[in-house]
Amino acid sequence: MESSTKDNNTKKGLLFQAGILAITGVISRIIGLLYGSPLAAIIGDEGNGYYGAAYAIYTIVLLISSYSIPSAMSKIISEKLAVKEYRNAHRIFRGALIYVSIVGGIGSLVLFFGADILAAGRSATVLRFFAPSIFLFGFLGVLRGYFQAHRTMVPTSISQLIEQVFNAAVSVGGAYILTRMAGDEDPVKRAVYGAIGSAIGTGSGVLVALIFMYLVYNYNRSIVERRIREDEHEDMAAMQIFKRIFMIVTPFILSTFIYNLSTSLNSTLFTRILIHAKNMEESAVLYQYGIFARKAVVITNLPIALASAAAAAMIPEISTTFSRGDRDEAGVTVSRVTRVILMISIPCAVGLFALARPVMMILFPQRASLDEAALLLRFLAITVVFYSLSTVTNAVLQAIGKVNVPVLNAVAALVVQTITLVLLLVYTDLGDIALCIVTIIYSLMMCILNNVIMKRNLLIINEFKKTYLFPAISSLVMGAVAFLVHMLLSMLFGMFIPGEYFVNLFATLLSVLVAVFVYFTVLIKSGGATREDILRFPKGSSIVGVLEKIRIL
Repeated sequence: MESSTKDNNTKKGLLFQAGILAITGVISRIIGLLYGSPLAAIIGDEGNGYYGAAYAIYTIVLLISSYSIPSAMSKIISEKLAVKEYRNAHRIFRGALIYVSIVGGIGSLVLFFGADILAAGRSATVLRFFAPSIFLFGFLGVLRGYFQAHRTMVPTSISQLIEQVFNAAVSVGGAYILTRMAGDEDPVKRAVYGAIGSAIGTGSGVLVALIFMYLVYNYNRSIVERRIREDEHEDMAAMQIFKRIFMIVTPFILSTFIYNLSTSLNSTLFTRILIHAKNMEESAVLYQYGIFARKAVVITNLPIALASAAAAAMIPEISTTFSRGDRDEAGVTVSRVTRVILMISIPCAVGLFALARPVMMILFPQRASLDEAALLLRFLAITVVFYSLSTVTNAVLQAIGKVNVPVLNAVAALVVQTITLVLLLVYTDLGDIALCIVTIIYSLMMCILNNVIMKRNLLIINEFKKTYLFPAISSLVMGAVAFLVHMLLSMLFGMFIPGEYFVNLFATLLSVLVAVFVYFTVLIKSGGATREDILRFPKGSSIVGVLEKIRIL
């Protein structure tokens, strides 16, 4: 009885910590989306292109040098804490700081001095301003992993919010100041300076988050030192520590590197092929890439984060049940997660397709690129479903011990995507639409390949009507209603509200509210969702309360 209570408490603790991290991730995405609008207005689509291209390369170097450190450190240190080897846990922590100082330093130097090789044209100038962030992020990652190993996600979550807030503030402020310094005479110089300001914002967010994490560590130092003094275990050798760090970090680096390589590779191929093979002007190429990467992709990332948050708190349950040998229960949990994901991601995808232009006009109202950005968003809307499902299947495969499978699937998808992109760029004039096509291909392949392997290892039964058909029909009805309501309200508000922007803003907000009401009404009345299903949503109890008040449930 006591053991069962302890297991339940542990499970609740894991769910609570995972929930904190998931909610923080959603909030961070929202902040990123909101500050992207004023930033785009300041630096323009060309500036967004320079920043996006440089950021894609920065991300790859960061992945290789430092990004995997929190997860790896959490795993290594938690192993020692589990057997109460507090001194060895701390020695590993200190060894990790030495490790990231070397690797992060090398990464920073590579980024700074190799910028002209890694990035094309003016993006290389912007890339150099990301170099300090590589060095700083390693230390931040070690501290985050250290606290995650102690089973607390709160410092990591708060530091992520702090990082994003300062990133937003300094990016917008720095871009504004530097574009004013560049003047209006040379639009290319203005765009590059604006992108540099945004790059400085990224580094400032990492720096402030690092300071916060150090202060939290320093506050808890007395407890750590007391545990170390009382520990009587034998010390690990320094060489053993570094070998252990290297052996654990390397698989993490390989997996995250492959998962995220597609963005950087797409950026490199797109810019170099169009500039050198198609002889397009660099400013025109980066203008297109800026619309794709910093507008359409940024918007689709938010509903993907929302869908992922719904599953994040359930993944530990899958790992626990599978490790106990209860595959049937693990399969039931995966089926439940899949239903929740589809009930969120399908309406989000349809909603973005139906209201692509209105949504884009609210967040990125630059008229010159509005129609093109809306078109790209319609193309990418379907990837919300594919990426949401592939995110969950990745986590499930890792939870059941198939850690290499998602990596191999990502490699296969990456090869197909790369060949397709090269052919489309060389033999067609699709431009940034080619990026949308290969993004759809990549996300669909990951979704299918992961599902095939997952279903070989778990008995997963998804009822077709409730899992796929009813959410799809409800979403299509919702999308049609949202489109018509927005059109009617735009005409109505246009009679007495000055300014197209505010007419669209009010029409879109009301259309979304109507769309949510219609979706849940059709879904619930058709038997596609029950009270228990909706309770599994993020803030599910609040949603159920509202639906009960308006008599839908």
